[in-house]
Amino acid sequence: MSRIAILTDSSAYLTSDLLERHDIHVIPLKLHWDGETLVDGVDITPQAFYYRLANHATLPSTSQLSKHDFLQAFDRLADRYEGILVPLISSGISGTVASALAASAEFTRVPVQVVDTHSTSAGLALVTLAAAHSVAQGCRLPEVTQVARDVVQKLHLFFMVDTLKYLHKGGRIGGASRYLGSALRIKPILFFNGEGKIDALERVRTKIKALERLVDLAEEKAGGNPVHVGVLHANAPEEAAEFRSRLAERLKCDHIYTFELSPVIGTHVGPGTIGLAMYVE
Repeated sequence: MSRIAILTDSSAYLTSDLLERHDIHVIPLKLHWDGETLVDGVDITPQAFYYRLANHATLPSTSQLSKHDFLQAFDRLADRYEGILVPLISSGISGTVASALAASAEFTRVPVQVVDTHSTSAGLALVTLAAAHSVAQGCRLPEVTQVARDVVQKLHLFFMVDTLKYLHKGGRIGGASRYLGSALRIKPILFFNGEGKIDALERVRTKIKALERLVDLAEEKAGGNPVHVGVLHANAPEEAAEFRSRLAERLKCDHIYTFELSPVIGTHVGPGTIGLAMYVE
């Protein structure tokens, strides 16, 4: 088996089962809330996060990982592996990729390849899992890196939010700013554009119609071909389960997963967000 380590950040929010099964390592992002620093997925779970979000007047902030954080992680992995692949949250919404690149330029113990996925959450998770599968097949670091970059090129991530206030307050609203001030029942459908930034696709009346439109978009992008799909949700497990069932009915899914949004990402999109990431096989 290839001795390549896969290191991703916590915004992928892969389940513990997937992490263990595919030998994936995680470097956690951080939340800052009322003077507290909370490690994403370690000090705070999604359930605790959304309860606190609903019952506190203040909103948390998030911070990117530092070069030092990555150097420490690389050093630990270099004791066991001969190369490291690092797929990360989009540089369009976080400075984490820049920190990883700065660290990789200094690190000399083993080769390190950083991949900007231009995505996060389920999109980042799909790229990471594709890379992990190639590692399990015995691929070397250049091949594993190419697999990850090929998936990035084919990846689509669409999602709807209940409100734009979280994106607006967190400064990640991007092209969706044109929908600020829209009627409350209007549900914006957003996506990650080619620069890895959040952009607006269209407005749909009511959440039910927005979810129907997301299924239609997925079907259009699939074009009848087999696809890998990741459903994402923020504190909406029942709606996500129903949404996943509809996708499975309409698409030829090689794999379909469901991912909760990590607290760090939930900070910026808010509860009730539902979406999907996908790529054609």
